[in-house]
Amino acid sequence: MAKNLVIVESPAKAKTIKKFLGGSYEVVASNGHVRDLPKSQLGVDVDHGFEPKYITIRGKGELVSQLKKECKKVDRVYLATDPDREGEAISWHLFHVLNLPRETTKRITFNEITKDAVKKSLKQARDIDQDLVNAQQARRILDRIVGYEISPVLWKKVRKGLSAGRVQSAALKLLCDRENEIQDFVQEEFWTIEGKFIKKKARGSLLAKLSKVHQEKAQIADEQQANGLIERIRQAGDFRVK
Repeated sequence: MAKNLVIVESPAKAKTIKKFLGGSYEVVASNGHVRDLPKSQLGVDVDHGFEPKYITIRGKGELVSQLKKECKKVDRVYLATDPDREGEAISWHLFHVLNLPRETTKRITFNEITKDAVKKSLKQARDIDQDLVNAQQARRILDRIVGYEISPVLWKKVRKGLSAGRVQSAALKLLCDRENEIQDFVQEEFWTIEGKFIKKKARGSLLAKLSKVHQEKAQIADEQQANGLIERIRQAGDFRVK
């Protein structure tokens, strides 16, 4: 009987990894997520710390029961779901839905399906990274809150079947704010003055823009004001770099 159980996401991965590990390991697949927020309701308690309500995904009940039986046959369980936030969350959900003991349950990750990578991951087994799990939960909860609150507005104002998400909704808000700024913009005439200075002791020239007039920022509203300043500048005499 195998003493260790490895749970991956994909059945194809399970077959390959089983060949690497030999008879003391059994490898099974969760087929992705086993728990999620319910589809028929918000599933997030916004009044109590945005606590999520998870349920076993419809159609996964039999698989969960089978995984529980497999876990009871072994001494140690390795959760080997994908090495990202989503994979970390799947391992966390498996840990809870299968009622796994913390002391005999470990998390392993590998970025390639090779014998060396898989065996190395077993030597580096660790606990579930709760920070990664929380990051995925925050993303999922935000998806749900935004989707459930905004999608019905789209159905009423635009058409049925459209959905709103945490990314496109925020991006649309930014676009709308920017468009409002453009529409509210009032055009104002302004002029700039530049002077081309020929260097006396070196070749070439220096182009400089009028920045201040009597220590105040140069704000030139029309052509008449610009011509007046140009005449004053021409009469100023010598110029120097400061």
